[in-house]
Amino acid sequence: MRILAIISGEYGQRHVDNIRVRGPDDWQIEVWQAPAVLPPVVDYPEDFVPESLPPSDLVLAFGEHRGVAELVPEVARITGASAVIAPVDREEWLPRGLARQLRGWLADIGVACVTPKPFCSLTDTHYNVRRHRTEYDDPIIAEFARHFGRPELIIVVDPDTRIISRFDVVRDACCGCAHHVARGLVGVSVDEAEREAGLLHHHYPCLAGMARDPDFSDTLMHVSGNILKEQVAGQTRPHKRVVYIVPGQRSGD
Repeated sequence: MRILAIISGEYGQRHVDNIRVRGPDDWQIEVWQAPAVLPPVVDYPEDFVPESLPPSDLVLAFGEHRGVAELVPEVARITGASAVIAPVDREEWLPRGLARQLRGWLADIGVACVTPKPFCSLTDTHYNVRRHRTEYDDPIIAEFARHFGRPELIIVVDPDTRIISRFDVVRDACCGCAHHVARGLVGVSVDEAEREAGLLHHHYPCLAGMARDPDFSDTLMHVSGNILKEQVAGQTRPHKRVVYIVPGQRSGD
């Protein structure tokens, strides 16, 4: 698969670095650095996009300015891409109205587009738009999402000590956070794993927004952290000890 990543700063660069390290060997990753300064409204995208860009199957729009989204259809046209992933990890970078417009602009030229909010809600069949699960059907996006998107872990627990002994990351967050969290959980008790996963996620640090998002009434960093914590909780739950308390009786009775 030929991938062109549009970046404008650290957010996009971290994603690209992780894809290059942990993506399939036959993926070809190219990068285009978007202009640092763009007008409030981009009337003529061709004025800001090079005449030539590497031929691509998939465009990853990692812009840190809302104007970058307005360049994406032109980038798709030049590269011949058939699919676009434009994650929404900060509302100010890709507001909901602009995300909806971007999907429409690309649909008009026959290009599939998903705008997962946050990025780590993406799977090979669906993603989050606002609070709603949205299905999609595109083989290029699905191929990418089998490797990067909503974290999926296999955690191995020592049955005697109930300590996490090793892990396998089936699907990493595109930024690499899932690998970081999984490594940090080795040697941790299953009783502490969920809490520790939340701390490791925040300390990575997650690059999702820390402002209160109107779609979730929470920060996207917390939404992202909860996705990962739920994955850890599901893996460790069978190994936890359940203590039943009967009201009105002392524990020694």
